[in-house]
Amino acid sequence: MGCSSSLPDRSSGRSTGLNNADNPEGPDAKNLRVKLVLLGDSGVGKSCIVLRFVRGQFDPTSKVTVGASFLSQTIALQDSTTVKFEIWDTAGQERYAALAPLYYRGAGVAVIVYDITSPESFTKAQYWVKELQKHGSPGIVMALVGNKADLQEKREVPVQDGIDYAEKNGMFFIETSAKTADNINQLFEEIAKRLPRPSPS
Repeated sequence: MGCSSSLPDRSSGRSTGLNNADNPEGPDAKNLRVKLVLLGDSGVGKSCIVLRFVRGQFDPTSKVTVGASFLSQTIALQDSTTVKFEIWDTAGQERYAALAPLYYRGAGVAVIVYDITSPESFTKAQYWVKELQKHGSPGIVMALVGNKADLQEKREVPVQDGIDYAEKNGMFFIETSAKTADNINQLFEEIAKRLPRPSPS
């Protein structure tokens, strides 16, 4: 299940293109704009995480993402930096895997999601990490996310496994629940803090 059925359409005014036409001055150290891609197996909750972050909603009845969907959301940090995330939520099904490089090419951030109740999805997350290490942008900020933390009683991937894998690969790790909103905003705030800042010209 995705959470894509209630995503805003592209004409809703939330989404913007990926060019810098609205910022003719070039990079601004206080107003960052970053392309973020979500990767992971089908059904791990990528769309649900995005929907919870952008619209504060959770839709358990939604359909699977086809291809990819696009949303944007801006957050403000305590140091008064604003970060605009241009979020590409990719489809997890195997038949769309070949399309993923189109979305992660040029991305400044990759969020790799697995389901804590599914060891298979954790294995798939490790596949995506290796792909990004080989083909992703140099210096890409990567986050490993164990989603569905509300399903503790069905957990099959120990927290420590996620922590160890993330540390070994220079990523940060967090467990979230799109259903309860647990750690969703913290995930994006932590990413924002780790983004490289453009040096003043």
